[in-house]
Amino acid sequence: MSERPVDPAEPHVPSNQVSSATETFVAHRNLLFTVAYEMLGSAADAEDVLQETWLRWSGVDLDVVRDQRAYLVRIVTRQALLRLRTLGRRRESYVGPWLPEPLLTAPDVAEDVELADSVSMAMLLVLETLTPTERAVFVLREVFDLGYDEIAEAVDKSAVAVRQIAHRARAHVAARRPREVISAAETRDAIKAFQQAVETGDLQRLLDILAPDVVLLTDGGGVVQAALAPVVGADLVAGVLGRVDVTRSLQPALVNGYPALVLRRDGEIDTVMAVRIEKGLITGLYAVRNPEKLAHMEQEIALRR
Repeated sequence: MSERPVDPAEPHVPSNQVSSATETFVAHRNLLFTVAYEMLGSAADAEDVLQETWLRWSGVDLDVVRDQRAYLVRIVTRQALLRLRTLGRRRESYVGPWLPEPLLTAPDVAEDVELADSVSMAMLLVLETLTPTERAVFVLREVFDLGYDEIAEAVDKSAVAVRQIAHRARAHVAARRPREVISAAETRDAIKAFQQAVETGDLQRLLDILAPDVVLLTDGGGVVQAALAPVVGADLVAGVLGRVDVTRSLQPALVNGYPALVLRRDGEIDTVMAVRIEKGLITGLYAVRNPEKLAHMEQEIALRR
């Protein structure tokens, strides 16, 4: 069952097969994008992976494919793994903290609590601490509930090995993720209080919403001004936020399944700020300023499991 890239226009590829392949790919596209994005933390790279997936899928003999959805997930996983290993080397030379690319998500993503949690900025950063194979296994098992045999085919491991990897990855993530799943409503309340504190310049109100050991990460990618190291501690973080230009437009938005804030300057997105909340306090602030990462904030992205 070859996955060799094939041009759909080649004479030996029947037109009815191309049409059927296209329909199937389109039907599962949002799912495939979600798998790739959760593995890569980058919408741009996820789109590239989908292009590679289509090239391989268009040349497959569909008559011998038993489960087309599973086959597509297997292709996209393999392509994402190849890309993830390349990205690891690229991120080693990244200027300042690296943050995932934020997505403007539709309301239905927030309604799926497990999906929203899996694509949250906080969770994507936790997934960054896994090896590529651990990340693939965790995402496919914990988020998409694939069987061990299916995952084994996708990552070229035995089912026994995949079970061990899944157990290891699950323990690793559990030790680093927030202890409780925060609802969108709780996040919305915290974001509202945070926004009011920043806009009014009320330092005490800001300190009241920040955890004592809060961490601020700002991703400028060396393109725009941003802190080159994490800012740790409520006083220091409040000091940085106190210098935010409140004459800019500060608007709430649904980012990666959770309420967040978008700062605009002259109508253009300047910064996307997501939060991590534990016990009612903000423990993490993630400010993405790199213009190359803000392209997917102008139109809602559909994510699916």
